[in-house]
Formats: sequence, structure tokens, C-alpha cells
Amino acid sequence: MADANAVRVGIVMGSRSDMAAGEKAQAVLGDLGIASEIRVISAHRAPALLTSYADSVEERGIRVLIAIAGLAAHLPGVLAAQTHLPVIGVPMPGGVADGLDALLAIVQMPKGVPVATVGVGNAEHAAPLAAEILAIADPDLRDRVIARRAAQTQAVLDDPTNATAEA
Repeated sequence: MADANAVRVGIVMGSRSDMAAGEKAQAVLGDLGIASEIRVISAHRAPALLTSYADSVEERGIRVLIAIAGLAAHLPGVLAAQTHLPVIGVPMPGGVADGLDALLAIVQMPKGVPVATVGVGNAEHAAPLAAEILAIADPDLRDRVIARRAAQTQAVLDDPTNATAEA
């Protein structure tokens, strides 16, 4: 049985300026009881370090990667090219088209090197997707993911604007 405290999700960002997004994803994962790690590794400025990281993740028990990048946004694709693990790309706002350039760079991967992609700047949306991937082989995590969804639904139902009129 796998160690419950073992890091199962790697969160990598190309720049320290994306740290807040990475921390949001890490918080969601933590709420679901999933250990994660955060690394800042630029695909352009430290390609050897990125390769070393990609080479190490699977043997260390990491099963899903979240890659956060803006502008040219090569990090998710380069990471996906160097591992067989699922990679979830998070395009960040900024640049010429306020994140559209990053979004297109991530979703337009060549055949055979897929990167799942969430909305621009939405790292906290990548975390539940990572959890759902992990939950395929982890019934306890599946129950926590289902409970989180049910709580989100209940919060909407409990909103005062959704109160039904008494007859």
C-alpha cells in the first residue's frame, strides 16, 4: 500500500511570479488529503533541471503533474514530452493577449504528447482534475472527491437567493 503522506502531485511553474497560483492548487490538493510539492523550473532558463525533475518524478511516487506557465507557455508541453505521467497545463494571464497566447500554446500540442488544460489562471481547477485522475485507483480519495463536489452543490442550494417561497 502506498504511503498516505507520499507526494503524489508535482506542481511546477516556470516563474516565481506564478507562485500564488501554485499555492492555490496545493491548498485544494491538501484539502483532499493529497500531498504535493511545488517547484519553480523554467523550461527555457533551466532545461537540464527540468529534464532531471521529469526523470525523477515517477520513481518518487508522483502520479500527476500540474504545469503552470504564461507567455510562450512551453513548460507543460516540454514536461509532457519528458514523462509518461498525465500533465495538466495551467495557462497564466499576461502577455500580448492576456493569457490567450499561453492557452493556445498549451492546448495545441502535437499528436501523441497530450496536455490536459484548464482555464487561464485557474490553477485551483487543475487540482480537482488531478485528484480525479488519482481517484481512479484510490477508493478513499474517490469518496473525498465526491464529498467535495456534494459540498459545493449544497453551498449553491443553501444560498439565500435560492430559497423557495413557502406556500
